[in-house]
Amino acid sequence: MKFKLVPEAPDDLALLADAQRAVPLVPGTEDDCCARLMERLDFPSRDVARTWLTFLRALGLAEETQSGFVRVRRDVDRDELADAFETRVYGVSAVLDRLDDSDPLSTEAAFEEFRGEIPTWERHKDPSRVEDVWRERVENLLDWAVLFGLAERTDEGYRRT
Repeated sequence: MKFKLVPEAPDDLALLADAQRAVPLVPGTEDDCCARLMERLDFPSRDVARTWLTFLRALGLAEETQSGFVRVRRDVDRDELADAFETRVYGVSAVLDRLDDSDPLSTEAAFEEFRGEIPTWERHKDPSRVEDVWRERVENLLDWAVLFGLAERTDEGYRRT
């Protein structure tokens, strides 16, 4: 299963570790977990908290059980997270495949290259906003790729490391 929701990338992995610690060890409902994330990390809305909870699941730092969502007890290891990010988050491989190690791509150019990967059903769900939503997702994917050491940002754009 590939996860699509990707929050805006922070400046470092500390926020990711804090978000993981905000997920309970005893299973809780999605509403409970989102409330904890909002309270502990000052997220501005439930949607932002839900995006983070989904992203934590994608990275293997939280999981959904029959009883609710729980924190996975493991350290935030950059290499393991990079692997989970690349294999479990929709679009990461496609975006990274379009980057090379010499000619940087701007966010807009990376989105243009990725445009064909937008799922058809998403194009029909909200045609007036689909490109804005996915443009932002591609930008978030690029920023997380930098944070995980899979890409680097230069003045000209992003390139593969």
